[in-house]
Parts: sequence; structure tokens; C-alpha cells
Amino acid sequence: MTRTPDLWHHYGRRHTTDRAVPSGFHWSWGQDSGPGAEILGDLTGRCVGDLGAGAARQAAHLASHHQPARILAVDASPAQHTMASDLYGHLAPRLRLFLCDVPAHLRASTDTYDVLYSVFGAADFTEPRELLPAAVRALRPGGRLVFSTLYHLGGTPAHPDVQHTEFGAKTPDGAAAVMRRWVLQEHVWTMLLEEAGFTRITTEVLPGGPGPRAPRTRSW
Repeated sequence: MTRTPDLWHHYGRRHTTDRAVPSGFHWSWGQDSGPGAEILGDLTGRCVGDLGAGAARQAAHLASHHQPARILAVDASPAQHTMASDLYGHLAPRLRLFLCDVPAHLRASTDTYDVLYSVFGAADFTEPRELLPAAVRALRPGGRLVFSTLYHLGGTPAHPDVQHTEFGAKTPDGAAAVMRRWVLQEHVWTMLLEEAGFTRITTEVLPGGPGPRAPRTRSW
């Protein structure tokens, strides 16, 4: 069997020296502005899922500073899962870390979650017609999906249809590779969410830094 190279192997390694649980939760690209965890609603006693959790910093914050019954941080990258386990494995059992393809995990989790969220995670890097139907089935009645994604990519406008953008990445051994990212216009995301079965859809555009190429964020 041929294994897919872990294209997240090198990502975030320079931040591993910061082992503190983040004191805040932000949806913007710079992780320094915009609304906080309050847009997830009251998490007390809830089952929460972080989709494409990476090093699980947001999940660690929620597990430490809110009162979910449990939060499941799911990521398909072995390197990111290892990093998350090293940094925040001590927060178990409230925080549970899963090494798994996100849509596959959701398909096996029907009627499990009260809240699902993605901060530039699986919602950015997974085919939305695969991810969103799995997410809606994994949520309990009245559950909520919240995610942030890029408003544009390096100044290039978001796509007006369901189309990914390819950009450069590296395999663990440093070979050149390509990643896919879905940077879509608002009406496209709304259409996809409605097709999947979501209702009461709202969106907010969060500012980036100065300059036309500054990465702005769209939060759903």
C-alpha cells in the first residue's frame, strides 16, 4: 500500500517551544483579533469537535478555560498529531486527540457532537462536498458548525465556484509537493452549506492587517 506523504510534517515546528495553553481563542488569521470562543455558544457539558486541529492549541484552550464534557481534536497528519500529543496530552480525558481523516471520523460519529469548529483547518483543506454532509450528520439536533476560512489567497480573489487552489508544500524528506485549499466566495459557501442541510447560516468578514494582500478572514 502506498502511503500519502504527510505534507504538514514541517508546519509549526518552530512554535513547539511555546508549551503554554493559549489564554485566548480567535478566529482571525493573525490569531489576535475578532470574536472569541463565545460564538461557539455555551460549551458547558457539551461534546465539541475541532476539525483539522493541527497542534490542538484552540482545543487546549477550550478544554482548559471552558467546561465542555469533552473536546475531540481530529487531524489526519501524523506529525501534527504527535505534536499535539506532546504539548497537550496531559489534558486528557477532557481533551482527546484523534489521528484520522476528518470526513471519515465524522461519518463514524453520527449524532455525536453539539458543536463542530474549524479554524483554518479541515474546512480549508477538505473537499467541501465531502466534509459538510458528514459534519451535518455528526451533529445532534440543534448543533452548530462554526469555521473560519480565507477571504482571499495572497490577494487573489476567492473562487466563484467550487474549485480548489493549489499551492506549494514539502514532503517530510523535503521534496516539492502540492496542497489543495478551498478559498470560495460567500455565496458558494452558503450554497454548499444549504445543500448539506445546514440552516440559519450567517457570516462575518474579519479584517486583516494593512495592505491589499493582508489575509482577511471569513467566519461562518
